Amino acid sequence: MPTVDGLDELLERCRREVDDGLLPSCQVAVARGDELVAYETFGAAEPDSRYVIFSCTKAVVVGAFWLLLAEGAIGLDQRVAEVIPEFGTNGKDVVTVRQLLLHESGFPQAPLDLVRDTTRAQRLDRFGRWRLNWEPGTRFEYHPTSAHWVMAELIERLSGVDYRVFIRERVLDPLGLRRLRLGVPPGEQGNINDLVACGEPPTSEELEAVFGMPGLTLELLQGEVTEDALLTFNRPDVRAMGVPGGGAVSTAADLALYYQALLHNPDELWDPAWLAAGTREVHGTLPDPLTHVSSNRALGTVIAGEGRDAAMRGFGYTVSPRTFGHAGAGGQIAFADPDTDLSFCYLTNGLDANVIREHRRTASIASRVGKLGAG
Repeated sequence: MPTVDGLDELLERCRREVDDGLLPSCQVAVARGDELVAYETFGAAEPDSRYVIFSCTKAVVVGAFWLLLAEGAIGLDQRVAEVIPEFGTNGKDVVTVRQLLLHESGFPQAPLDLVRDTTRAQRLDRFGRWRLNWEPGTRFEYHPTSAHWVMAELIERLSGVDYRVFIRERVLDPLGLRRLRLGVPPGEQGNINDLVACGEPPTSEELEAVFGMPGLTLELLQGEVTEDALLTFNRPDVRAMGVPGGGAVSTAADLALYYQALLHNPDELWDPAWLAAGTREVHGTLPDPLTHVSSNRALGTVIAGEGRDAAMRGFGYTVSPRTFGHAGAGGQIAFADPDTDLSFCYLTNGLDANVIREHRRTASIASRVGKLGAG
């Protein structure tokens, strides 16, 4: 493997909570020039262990969706209901594809039960019952799973192929990423680390000190992304379902190499204009109601931006403003920095109830990635 200055400090920081008994395991990978620079697993896991990557999944799903945009199968300002009529109820007929990609769709917490709503017909029925919380396009609010269920249905209607198959055949297999999968059959789940709840939640006073919002509780902060909901991904049937907003599994190596592909576009897998729109160009600037900073959204990923705002978006304090990526529940993070040609992924199966510690850990790790030098 090539060497990069500062790796030892980064890896030591990644393993700290495992050594301290705060997390059961973690896995970390750094890549440059389509090659792994580092790949380590710490704690109760094996080098080939895979992790549920939660919302890091979103950058993979949208990587497939860019292909359909480039082919002209759908347009950014096209209304979703033109393709999925079942969705166009209760005022949702105005929701556009662009709004889905930017989390401006207006149905952030729309319910879908992963245990009971297991068939496509049941999910379409849910689409029809969903209601808007606010007028689409007027605000940003993170959609943990709802928008990407709609995106998955768009992929199926436009391609005629199961969204999981489309993502695998059109993106992951051409890139040789065979350990990164969305929808894993029960018989192939043996090397997926079970999720483990750990830590104690912060008090409302501690949350207020960090987020500056009086009366903020863990329940309000988490929304649908509760500990119980995350632990559902230990179920073989849920892992097999392939939740498009947060259910993929991967090694840190494959996810870091996926971001190398986003940097280098091997064999021009993606149309360069759409790849730029998804990774280099800011299309959404509406403020995040929790952090009070611009959402800074490309069409499917988050762009770091400057200074403290970058840290509030999960990228630490030292990466270049052009860094793009996506975080996941539990402190997962994957991103690429065009200025250094480095990509990075940190995964853990520990669900730390102390979300403040989790946020600080992610910022600390990401900041060390930003300081990596050429070796």
